Amino acid sequence: MNSQSPRAIKVIGHRNPDTDSICAAIAYSNLKNILDPDHPCKPCRAGLLNRETEFVLDYFKVPLPQLYTDVSPHIRDVDIRPAQGVDGETSLRRAWMTMRDQELDTLCIVDQAQTLQGVITVKDVATANMDGLDPHSLEIAKTSYANLLDILDGTVLVGDISGKIVEGRIIIGSGSAEQIEKSISPGDIVVVSNRAESLLAALEMDAGCIVVCASSKVSRTMQMLAEEKGCILITTEMSTYVAGLMLSQAAPIRHYMTTGKLLTFTLHTPVEEATKVMASVRFRYFPVLDDDGKYIGVVSRRNLLNLHKKQLILVDHNEKSQAAEGIDQAEVLEIIDHHRIGTLETDSPVYFRNVPVGCTCTIVYQMYRENDVDIDPTTAGLMLSAILSDTLMFRSPTCTPTDERAARRLAEIAGVNLEEYADAMFAHGGDVSGKTAAEVFHGDYKIFTCGDIRFGVGQGSFMMEKNRKAAQALVGPYLPQARDKQQLDYIFYMFTDVRNSSTELLITGDGAERLIQKAFDVAVEGGTATLPGVVSRKKQLIPRLINAIKQEQE
Repeated sequence: MNSQSPRAIKVIGHRNPDTDSICAAIAYSNLKNILDPDHPCKPCRAGLLNRETEFVLDYFKVPLPQLYTDVSPHIRDVDIRPAQGVDGETSLRRAWMTMRDQELDTLCIVDQAQTLQGVITVKDVATANMDGLDPHSLEIAKTSYANLLDILDGTVLVGDISGKIVEGRIIIGSGSAEQIEKSISPGDIVVVSNRAESLLAALEMDAGCIVVCASSKVSRTMQMLAEEKGCILITTEMSTYVAGLMLSQAAPIRHYMTTGKLLTFTLHTPVEEATKVMASVRFRYFPVLDDDGKYIGVVSRRNLLNLHKKQLILVDHNEKSQAAEGIDQAEVLEIIDHHRIGTLETDSPVYFRNVPVGCTCTIVYQMYRENDVDIDPTTAGLMLSAILSDTLMFRSPTCTPTDERAARRLAEIAGVNLEEYADAMFAHGGDVSGKTAAEVFHGDYKIFTCGDIRFGVGQGSFMMEKNRKAAQALVGPYLPQARDKQQLDYIFYMFTDVRNSSTELLITGDGAERLIQKAFDVAVEGGTATLPGVVSRKKQLIPRLINAIKQEQE
């Protein structure tokens, strides 16, 4: 991933998505991609789907939008440097040259499957070179002869180095033949000049390899003797001095790499967390692993300074408490909504379209028409579903003639019978069999703020009474637990009977019953209030609740 790769704008609804939130994200992404293909958009969701929305997506065979519960910057939002992983057999010399050429001080060692094996830094290379003064360093590191040949830029005159590993010391044969004979043990690597007596002495002492320097000629007789002895002969243009220095750099980096407790990041690591890790250690570059745990590159502190905030288009909400986590660290480009204007602030001006209709998808439908863009049957079906859901099939007081006209036209485009489809959708949405209390509770739930008071309001809409009663029985005992967990003052949950246009309201929180009595002039018994004619959270419940809270705060 780099700065040239396109980062799609995320079109996303609130954190407890309902059908409108999901369908608006999909439909508006489609419209934006048609109007401005150079700035691709993709639909996303900030939470789990309810059964109604699952039914809608399944009915129209639309894939599930990607889940983003947190839109703060993650490592995937920075310019990851695609530094190629290196083989553990790479020599110290080649590793240093790679670091120098790529201006990196850290290399990541990987296997053929790109699984991270370890890391090596410039400091590690420097330390290894100092350890190279040990004549046994190549043997200890199990260095291949292929690395020796590469480091010396040499030519094999005698022997086969394929798969062969160093099994001796490094000896510089610069003295007399007698001195050389005294210092060599079988299997040693002996570096000699063009003196025939030195070469012969090394052969007679069963050296494992002889490096002949300065491109010196080696007689055919000497080559035959080396072959008989099983000694590898290598020639190089380097002087004896340089070859002696270079040999220690043939050791493989796997011997010096760090393998334990590697500090790695994934694409999903929050930038805030990565920043803290980087500040706690002295490394400059850190490996990044993809979703499959494979190495893909490195990041540094400098990369984090140039992060790309997630670009968002918000649909069906404009309050911070309802938005995905990390909204303050994202860049909001547009807001398409039909609710009250809430607490969300942006760093710069945005396109904000807020229309007092019953559904966000009604607004999106208007935008298709305004831009003269044809609506395909699948998108029409999604927008129809959202309007039916949000307006309770035109029974909600939030429903406007504009919503109903849009829905009936969309039903024609989608090729469905509006009434029959609505019955099937609400029946599936109301079925709570096999669900937990938490799953039902979060099906359509939002948090609101009024002054110092924070409260949650959820709603389930039911065509069938048995589904409504089953949902109430599940959610009722869960409400106090949810309020404590979310640290709210109150929670109100609406169980709405769509056919009879009424709501059973479950209540929890000190003073919550008093608020409902004041707001609706009804009795509250056992934490439940019956609200005839109340079916809309947005238009009938929230305004009265906020007004009652304000009166108590005066």
